[in-house]
Amino acid sequence: MPQTGRFLVAGGAAALLNWLVRFPLSLVMPFPAAVTIANIIGMVFGFVAYRHFVFPGSKRLLAHQLRDFIVVNLFSMAVVVAVSVAFADYLLPSISFHWQVEAISHAIGIGAGAVSNFFGHRQFSFARN
Repeated sequence: MPQTGRFLVAGGAAALLNWLVRFPLSLVMPFPAAVTIANIIGMVFGFVAYRHFVFPGSKRLLAHQLRDFIVVNLFSMAVVVAVSVAFADYLLPSISFHWQVEAISHAIGIGAGAVSNFFGHRQFSFARN
């Protein structure tokens, strides 16, 4: 499977795990805490999956990979929010598109975040040099 396909599978699995884990966590803690813990669980899974399945062969120290993984994910989260808001508040309304604006904008934002995530992890977190 090509690297981009492996990335989509691993990232999709991490996102699904994040989403599913939040449900039982919400039974025992407030929603914001459950979302935070679920996100961390998804990130841990994502790191392991990306490191072994998507970007094997990196010679970088594990600590450097982890540090850069966190930085790349924080950057990608900012991309998701910025793109989602831009589409929801400006771009889609400017073309008189009003159907499911938030859902569509969020999907576009997630896609943009996935692209920045892929290139960030390939170039920094799990670079081969």
